[in-house]
Amino acid sequence: MNKLTPQGAFRKLAALYDKMVAEYDRAAGPIGLTCDGCTDNCCLSFFQHHTYVEWAYMWEGLNHLPAARLDEIRKRARDYVDQAQAALNRGGRPHIMCPLNIDEKQGVCGLYEHRLMICRMHGVPNQLVKPTGQIIRFPGCYRCQERTEGMDEPPFVDRTPLYKELVQLEMQFVGKNLRMLPKVDHTIAEMIVLGPPKLR
Repeated sequence: MNKLTPQGAFRKLAALYDKMVAEYDRAAGPIGLTCDGCTDNCCLSFFQHHTYVEWAYMWEGLNHLPAARLDEIRKRARDYVDQAQAALNRGGRPHIMCPLNIDEKQGVCGLYEHRLMICRMHGVPNQLVKPTGQIIRFPGCYRCQERTEGMDEPPFVDRTPLYKELVQLEMQFVGKNLRMLPKVDHTIAEMIVLGPPKLR
């Protein structure tokens, strides 16, 4: 498998993200699911991300921000990491605003075009078929579940082909060193504090 240049990988990832958004919209439309007026905020959820290509693409976006804005995000990321670790040490699940959020009331991402997969897909009903054949289903966020209550067959997104495409892209981006590198299992805040991923 040929290794992609970073820019080639980023173009492919952007196209894959467009597919994810289209799939999300296809499911959310019939449900009437929007974030307008939601009393919760997905940006407070404790998500961990798992690919070097998304991590690098996020930094592609961060590096285009004004220096003062990036410094502010770095500070918020360090605070997030400290607070999250304290919550985990207490046996709790962190419920902290993402350091990329620029409007806590509305949940506005300050890096919207470069937001990661989970940020794009969370909310609608979805399923994932694991290589073992096991099917994992997620009923959607609380608001989605309220809107789909009573529906015989709510629309859903099958994440499986999207994940497979992301895995292929990850292998093309990282290349032969993929098996030797540490597994990615980081929050956005940790990816910011750590800096761009090191692939050697």
